[in-house]
This record gives sequence, structure tokens and C-alpha cells, in this order.
Amino acid sequence: MDLEPLTVPALLSRAVREHGDRTYVITPTERLTYAAADRRSAELARWLLARGAGKGSRIGLFFPNGAEWVTWWLAVSRIGAIAVPLSTLYRAAEIAKVARLADITVLVAPARVLTIGVADTLEAAFPELNRQQNTRLEIAAAPFLRTIVLTGDETRRWATRLDGDSVSSDIQSAAEAEVSPADIAIMVHTSGSTADPKGVLHTHGTLVRQTSTWPAAIRAVTGSPADPVILSAMPFFWIGGVLAAMGALHAPITLLVMARLDAGIALDLVEAERATGIVGWPAFTLRMREHPSFGERDLTSAPMLRDGPLDIAMTDVPDGFPVHRTMSETAGGFAYTEMKIVDSAGMAVTDGTVGELLVRGVGVMAGYNKRERGETFDADGWYHTGDRVYRRADDPRLFYVGRTSEMIKTSGANVSPLEVEAVIESFDDIAQCVVVGLDHVERGEEVCAVLVPAADGVDVDSVALRTREVLSTYKVPTRWVTVSSDQIPTLASGKLNRKALRAWISSREAEVR
Repeated sequence: MDLEPLTVPALLSRAVREHGDRTYVITPTERLTYAAADRRSAELARWLLARGAGKGSRIGLFFPNGAEWVTWWLAVSRIGAIAVPLSTLYRAAEIAKVARLADITVLVAPARVLTIGVADTLEAAFPELNRQQNTRLEIAAAPFLRTIVLTGDETRRWATRLDGDSVSSDIQSAAEAEVSPADIAIMVHTSGSTADPKGVLHTHGTLVRQTSTWPAAIRAVTGSPADPVILSAMPFFWIGGVLAAMGALHAPITLLVMARLDAGIALDLVEAERATGIVGWPAFTLRMREHPSFGERDLTSAPMLRDGPLDIAMTDVPDGFPVHRTMSETAGGFAYTEMKIVDSAGMAVTDGTVGELLVRGVGVMAGYNKRERGETFDADGWYHTGDRVYRRADDPRLFYVGRTSEMIKTSGANVSPLEVEAVIESFDDIAQCVVVGLDHVERGEEVCAVLVPAADGVDVDSVALRTREVLSTYKVPTRWVTVSSDQIPTLASGKLNRKALRAWISSREAEVR
């Protein structure tokens, strides 16, 4: 990795040189080799350069997971522009907000995204579009937005079509040669449940470094000696998907992707393509296991899908706490990150002691868009993550206890929801468990367990008894709720939405035992 520039175009060039004929991306309707991704993205890069895009241009990509997202992202990266992936879950107002926050100059989208008519959605996002006289845009709500490209058959007066002249291959090559590891490569917006999304900025160098360990991690998690074929159930517009798209440039790894997460289609892909594993949130893995056809599928190539933990972060963990998945701010990896675990006074803690994770160095984001460095990092350059973690002696992994805001304080004692969940999910009659804290007059908070049974019903008294045999009394839930998997709310990213779950239980919409 260190023999060539740490840039996305250099990494793509090496991938094509070493295994260009291998399959990079498979969708239900298309297959894309590394060589084809190189060829298509080069054509798009030349087209973008001919229209004035280049180093530092902020280019919005409004595509679902698929080959088109990959080729446009590579094209943007090859010319030193900044890719700004937009969530296909955004409503019109959210598109307008992010376009303004990110200072997008070019927005690229297909005619349709799933069931969304993109042109109509963009006109709802930017009402001024209907007053534009040509494709050179002037929109006060997004003052830097000059061009909207529609790649499908849709035509609007304000839309630029994907045709016309391109620059020569020589100009393209010269532009790629000017891309440096220090250049900003991507702006990924966080998927939090409140306030405006923050734009996390990563350089080419950080992106290449932090994704370089992904192939090895995938092999370790799947436990398969076969060439990795991975069902990527993470959207490309957030860091989990970017990690997969980048990670598969470091080694020949085939990604199975879908425009929309559908358990039946996912199982079709896994079975047909002999997938070796899955990366995604536990909620989707559970949906696949609950699919009516699951028991009839030939999943021998991916034993982790049938027999592994719902959460791949729980693979081979010693204490019941998951391995830290990393975060948007470290581009999906910790390999090139300086880390420190500290107590409430900011002092480093010993192995086995839980504290807050601080990170800094070349593996950490360049910063947040439109925020000064002092607003993001402390005086010594540390980013305070708010994640509570610990390390074990002679084990390089970080174990995640939870966010500071997720800890349950009951009768003065701190309880980690993840610890309780790990115990209860180890029972054969429990498919999923989510633990939250509920307000309590005497204790401050009480521990509540939300259970998804593995079969038709569950004996809660039995679950409580078994939990008491493993956990200290104060950690044992005092309230129990039994639900189906589709009743557990998730964020748009697929992550568990604990805040919404707490509110749902507190409003007594659930049947509380």
C-alpha cells in the first residue's frame, strides 16, 4: 500500500492491474468487474472535467446501492473532487438542506430512485428550478449548486444530460496525477436522530489507510477460506457502505448489493452467488432468518448467516461486549489511529477498565464540514468520541460498552445495555433483545428488556430466572416487553433507535409485563 500514492485512483489502478477481470459488484440485474468499473468511471471523469469539475468540487451523488453509485463515486474521486453521497431516504427538504450545508456544485442522480421520481422530488426540494431558463442554475436556497445531472431518460429544462464532449485521456491522466493523499475525498453525513447531520470529511490518505484492513477483517469474521463474496447490507451513502466499496478495492472481494434491503432478494443473491458472509445491522440479519424460505435455502457457503451471532461484532468476544465497529469519524477502521481510554478526569485507565475513547492521528477525520478545528478536537488534537470502551491485555481489539448517553443509571449503579443484551440473546428461545432504561420514581431508572422470541412465544419468568443466574441483581431487568421484530424501531441507517423504543414503551403502546 505504501509503494503507491494513498489515493482512490491509485488504489483502483492497482486493483485493475492485479485482478481486473474479477467481479467487483453484483446486483440483482448487473455484474461489474474491476476493469469495467475503471473504464466506466474514466469516461465519467472525462465528462466531468470537460464541464469544469475538478479538484475540490463538491459533487452530490443521489443513487441507491448499485453499480452506478460505484462508478460515479470512482469518477469523482479520480479527478480530486469531493464525493458527497446523499441518502436515498432523504425527503425533498432534507435534500435541499444537505445540498446547502455541503455547498454542492454538481448533483448527479438517475431518473428514478426506487419508487421516487427524482425530477419531481428535486423540484419540490428547490422550487426555483421551475424558473430556470437553462441548465446553468441559480438557486438562492443552494447558492453553489450550478448543475443537476439526470442520468436516465427524464428531461427537464433545468437538467443537464449525460452527453456532449469530454476531455482527452491525457487530460484525465494528468488530473489524476495531481490527486494527493492530503486532498479531501469524501464528505459522509452522520445519521443521527436529531439536529442537522454533520459532514465528516476524510482525505484520500485516511480513506485508503483505514479501509486497508477490511479484507482481513472480513475473512476473520466469516471464517471462510473461499474468496470473499459479501452481502453488503449497508448503504453506500454512509460509512459502512463506503467501507465495503473501498475495502473491496484492496483485495478481490465481490460485493452483493441491492437498491433496497429486501430479505427475499438478499437470500436469492446469497444462494445464487455462494456468498461467504454478510455485513449489515443485526435487524436485517434477523429479517433474513425470519423469512419463510430461510430454512429451505442452501446457505452452506455462509455458515455465519445461519449459525453466527446476529451482530457480527459479537463474533468471538470474551465478555459479552461487542467489538467496537468504529465510526464515521475514523472511516471505518482503527488501524492507523492513535487511541486513549480515559476516566472522567481525563486520566488514562488500565486494561480491563471502562472509559471514554479518544482518537487522533492520520486515521481520524480531517474535521467536520464548516466547523473550526477547535470545535472538534481538543488542544492536544484528540477527538472525544463519547464511546465507552475497554481493552484486554494482549488483545488489540476495543470492546464497546455503549455511548455515555446510553448507560442506564439505576439506584446509583451504571448498567450497560449491551452486557444485559448479550446474556439474554445467548438463550435459545430469544432471537433478539434490546435493553433500555425507563424513568422510575425510586431508582431513577429501571432496566427494561424488550424481547423478540425465537419461536411463537416465550416464558418471560424463565428468561428472568436464567438472567439472574448470570448477572448481578441490579443489572437484571425489572420490566419485560415481548414484541415482534418489526415493532423494534430503527433509524434510517438500520441502527437500533433506542430513543424511539423508550418513548414507545413509556407511552404504553406496548404490552408491558
